[in-house]
Amino acid sequence: MYNGQKLLIANRGEIAVRIIRTAKELGLATVAIYTPSDALSPHTLLANEAVALPCDSSVDSEAKAYLTGPAILDICKTHAVTLIHPGYGFLAENALFASLVAEAGITWLGPRAEIIKTMGLKHEARGVALQVGLSVVPGSGLLKSEADALGAARHVGYPIMLKATAGGGGLGMVICKSDEELQDTFSASQARAKVLFEDDGLYLERYFPTARHIEIQVFGNGIGDVVHMGERECSVQRRQQKIIEEAPSPFLVSRPDLRKKMCDAALRLCQSIKYNSAGTVEFLVNDITTDFYFLEMNTRIQVEHPVTEAIHPGLDLVALMIKQGIMERQGAISGGIGSGEPEMQQRTYDDLRIQGQDIAAHAIEGRVYAENPSQGFVPTPGLLQLVDLNSTHFDWLRVDSWVSTGLLVTPYFDALLCKLIVIGRTREEAILRFQWALEVCKIYGPPNNIEYLSAIANDGIFRAGNATTRFLGSFTYTPRELKIVSAGIESTVQDLPGRNMGLGIPRGGPMDPLAFRAGNILVGNPETMEALEIVLLPGVGFEAEFFVSAVICVTGKDVLVTLDGGLVEMWARIIVPRGGKLRVGVDAKNDNSATGFRIYLAIRGGFPRVPAYLGSKSTSMGLGGYQNRPLRVGDHLHLADCGPGARDDLPPLVLPRGLVPQYPRNWIIYVLPGPHDDSEFITQEGRDKFYATQWCVSMSSNRMGIRLESPEKIQWARRSGGEGGSHPSNILDNGYAPGTININGDTPVILTRDGPDMGGYVCVCTVASAEMWKLGQLNPGCFVEFRRVPWADSICLSDLPTRWLSLVKYSVENPGAEEMHLTPYSSALADSSQSPILRNSTHGNLPVVFRQAGDSAILVEFGGMSLDLNVRAHIHAFQLAIESTKFSGFSNLCPCVRSILCHFDPNVVSQDNALAFLSSTQASLPVTIAEMEFPGRKITFPIVLDDRWNREALDRYMRSLRKKAVYLPSNIEYLARNNGLAGGVEEVLKKLTASDWLVVGLGFYFACPFLVPIDPRCRIIGQKMNPSRTYTPRGAIAIAGPVAAIYPVESPGGYQLYGRTLPAWQTWGKGKDFSSERPWLLQPFDQIHFESVTEDEYVELERKFDIGKYEFKIEPVNFSMASYKTFTESIAAEVALFKTQQARGMLCEEQREQLYLQEWEAEKAANTNSSKDEDSESSHEGMATICAPLSASVWKIQGQLGDTIKTANDVVIILEAMKTEIPICAGEQNIGRTISKLGKGVAEGAVVHPGDTLLTLS
Repeated sequence: MYNGQKLLIANRGEIAVRIIRTAKELGLATVAIYTPSDALSPHTLLANEAVALPCDSSVDSEAKAYLTGPAILDICKTHAVTLIHPGYGFLAENALFASLVAEAGITWLGPRAEIIKTMGLKHEARGVALQVGLSVVPGSGLLKSEADALGAARHVGYPIMLKATAGGGGLGMVICKSDEELQDTFSASQARAKVLFEDDGLYLERYFPTARHIEIQVFGNGIGDVVHMGERECSVQRRQQKIIEEAPSPFLVSRPDLRKKMCDAALRLCQSIKYNSAGTVEFLVNDITTDFYFLEMNTRIQVEHPVTEAIHPGLDLVALMIKQGIMERQGAISGGIGSGEPEMQQRTYDDLRIQGQDIAAHAIEGRVYAENPSQGFVPTPGLLQLVDLNSTHFDWLRVDSWVSTGLLVTPYFDALLCKLIVIGRTREEAILRFQWALEVCKIYGPPNNIEYLSAIANDGIFRAGNATTRFLGSFTYTPRELKIVSAGIESTVQDLPGRNMGLGIPRGGPMDPLAFRAGNILVGNPETMEALEIVLLPGVGFEAEFFVSAVICVTGKDVLVTLDGGLVEMWARIIVPRGGKLRVGVDAKNDNSATGFRIYLAIRGGFPRVPAYLGSKSTSMGLGGYQNRPLRVGDHLHLADCGPGARDDLPPLVLPRGLVPQYPRNWIIYVLPGPHDDSEFITQEGRDKFYATQWCVSMSSNRMGIRLESPEKIQWARRSGGEGGSHPSNILDNGYAPGTININGDTPVILTRDGPDMGGYVCVCTVASAEMWKLGQLNPGCFVEFRRVPWADSICLSDLPTRWLSLVKYSVENPGAEEMHLTPYSSALADSSQSPILRNSTHGNLPVVFRQAGDSAILVEFGGMSLDLNVRAHIHAFQLAIESTKFSGFSNLCPCVRSILCHFDPNVVSQDNALAFLSSTQASLPVTIAEMEFPGRKITFPIVLDDRWNREALDRYMRSLRKKAVYLPSNIEYLARNNGLAGGVEEVLKKLTASDWLVVGLGFYFACPFLVPIDPRCRIIGQKMNPSRTYTPRGAIAIAGPVAAIYPVESPGGYQLYGRTLPAWQTWGKGKDFSSERPWLLQPFDQIHFESVTEDEYVELERKFDIGKYEFKIEPVNFSMASYKTFTESIAAEVALFKTQQARGMLCEEQREQLYLQEWEAEKAANTNSSKDEDSESSHEGMATICAPLSASVWKIQGQLGDTIKTANDVVIILEAMKTEIPICAGEQNIGRTISKLGKGVAEGAVVHPGDTLLTLS
């Protein structure tokens, strides 16, 4: 029956997935359609084919794309589609489209177009119902004008409901209780109906505040035969939209005669119009008199159809619709399923119902929406960070869903995420299972209504089966959450210890773990539990509203903390009442406002619905935390059981003043010299000056690195970095220890919690582990002096913070104890000069240097500052030997081009013992590796050479950072010149793809792979860009020195761009080659082969990669040192010639770059003053802004320029998201202000995101 048929699903989301599931079971080929925001949605992955709808990425275009009938029909023709299933919504009840489908020779899986038209226009459907003897809700016909509406409303009697005649799904309905309300809404309702349904027709009906909403599922064959599958009750509604449905109706269970009357009425109506396919007849039932009235007929499959399927075991309504359509298509005499077929016998469904009584006597469905019930059901688009639906596979639970971990819910469409359908032998059992399903099914991300559904299921009225359509109107619900009213400069969720996985996977965690731990101790949490890290500036504060009572504590920088307007103490246990508003701000008049930098807000129980990512809830570099980003205005964070207990009612718990840290303005930070604090890199005088300098903390600092400024210049001991790069700060890439002071050009940068773990810059010294907390409190403008200490003293430094935390615990456990005094830091140790080189050794003829890299790592270097794969092979053998011994105390190993950074736990193994182990392991290696083979994989990557995305990145660089450089306007032309290639771009690109590449390191960020060509004749060299780019496309491949990198995510970068490939990182682990625990692909000594593709081919490959459908070609391979030696010896003369040409090119380009660099630095100096003037002009005292609380489109701009805000409730802008209007009010703080200008890009129809400025007021 299904051979030669192909089904296009003209829909998206869960219904598209639902339809495809049945089609697959039937062996029916499917075609999915999608918009840009849906390109990664599961229906595109599950279908046999997926075709993009023509549209751009604007809200208007996205929302309308699924309504573009002609475009869908074009897709049908080009893909040989024979059947279309419209699902629900969109075009499902569009009679014109249904007729066009039929005219095109394609079968519409639904009723005929004339039936859709008659029953789809609600005012006409009322007439048909009256003709067959059904009672209808008192109301009107199609309203011609506002006056017509007023007359009809007075005749029917208020309250009335104004409805769109073409509406559905609860949309386009407004309740009016008076003439005034009807006049206020009539025109707006017409306009809204036109937008939603392309028909502005309205009618009205008497509104029954308390009634039952009961519907009958029907199916017809088009020749007058109609069967029913019983009723569903849908009385639990919010905003006239159903959220819980059940079958059978608890109201009809004890009224079988009423059920029969309603089912007979539905059959009579459908028989009169010779209905074909699935449909639903909806009734309003008077809860007291049991009178029932026809409401409307839905000529499509309903959202809640699984409830009916659940109590009829084996029933599949979608399969029935498909069979009916194919029978119609094949020209059956009956026009569809024959009258004598089992599907058209009422007894078939009555028997199924009886058969299901033992296991599925009752079914309940709950709709899970991306919406916030506590905020008027406002839509909540955003990232779903954890989706776990029925992972235990209960046989009584069905989940119809389209969401998965990592999916981004956009504001363009309906907010439905999934449906949970449970069955039970009784209604009571079904309710218990429904509650359990809501408990075990997890969707973590923005707020949703799961907890709201759970509250309903636990309510006595619902449990008794007494819920009417009015039930939720008086239902009270208080979520356990807080709302971010103001997020300061940056507020993030952090926990301890963060991620310690290596490979450049961002660690995260609190910058000041001492203040963080103390806050958790004071509220009674485990010290490592997640809390908020907050950065504030004068005038930019933090504010949160608590919907439930909570125990909190604020620690860190000295700030003003108020609760409901009253001042409260820091470093104290605070009880926030339900509805309490907490404000934290910097007092610019306070002498301490310029000291310290970060504040910590600990809340009892933490944030249980912020999921861990790779073992941590910490926010870092676009991973973890809430929404993988810092908090924004309007965010809601779910809280645990955070309220006070019996002991919390005692006198407030305050940390003794003698324990509260006093953060200085001039800091002393103890460091360990190395790994590169020696005369090979910096002169002795330069090193002395470095430690004698008071470095000023730059405003450009962040969680990745703290930039330091001083008039003093670094005194280099060499002119360049050789193969590492043209600047003396450049080295061949090696591992970075946490807290290392990295010299980037001539600027020291302290690499902090989110800093890279690998790179190509000299590291002069490393902060002692016990001192790392200080980095979190370095305020821009304060000063830092570094003092060197030996390893033993570094370990002893941890005693003070450990003792301090012990006293904090003691003070909590013994409130009212005598005053205690202790600061968690000391300045008693003097600077102690020492060599960072722990040991020099050799391995055959290969020099080996062991360098100190802080108190918990040793950098082992092999050979000189040049690329040699023989050296890299030695390092690989060394790494394998370390890993095989499983020596206690060692953790991550970070191998790279000519070195390996070995991390160890100083609490488990001393530096001396770690050094002895590494030395003995190195000595145990074979003197020669000539006969060694290293297993790996050969992986084929697509590559677009000289691509448009990288050219766009360079264009942005030239417009925003630097106009002239030796590598501009084309990195590729520069690489050709720099390597002495007469053939220019063509020759350099040929070399860059002629050889397979060896993975020599993974790190920096997100397991970024560092590669070198196996063939020495293809080892192109380039300098790093100065300054680095602020933007690099994901998947860009670029080169610096002789090493290339594939950028795993969109990020800054300084390598020379020459192509784009697929990234070797998949954040959510989608696809055969990744997993959620291992979202990276590559490992050292893998080999990469590049195959050229076009830009168009790449776009499609990237889409497949993102949805997890792309599979890399992977084959096992060994890297044989003997074969490599033979190969390199055979081409030695060619390599020598190439290096000679390369040296000449590099010298020429370095000289040119020196001139360009001088010119650029002169331009920067000349522009400094004008830039300062511009900065001062961009900020005006007394200005205020109103920002977008969510991603949405601007529906209407209410406030006009020059308007004065009169009340807090003045609506200035109306946003729209997920078919819902969101009015933005001016707020009490803006009363009396005047609207002075719109935010950048704000216009009706424009897209805005959380935090975007909508209006500026003066």
